[in-house]
Amino acid sequence: MATEIINISEAKAQLSRLIEEVQKGRSIIIGKAGRPAARLVPYEARDGHRQPGALRGRIRVGEDFDELPGDVAVALGLADEP
Repeated sequence: MATEIINISEAKAQLSRLIEEVQKGRSIIIGKAGRPAARLVPYEARDGHRQPGALRGRIRVGEDFDELPGDVAVALGLADEP
């Protein structure tokens, strides 16, 4: 599948055509000032549903997670200068 590079103004004027091309499986690069800025690719739906708890046991929250650092508390006006 070839990749087409097109400038922004041309992409605006031809958006319907570009979407049709992308639906056929092409990838289109949109450029700004001669440099690639974005890629238009076909939408891919996720397979299945989210599984709550899928990362259980793989993430650890530090013991001091809820403690606000002193300098941040002072900056937010929640504490006096030490």
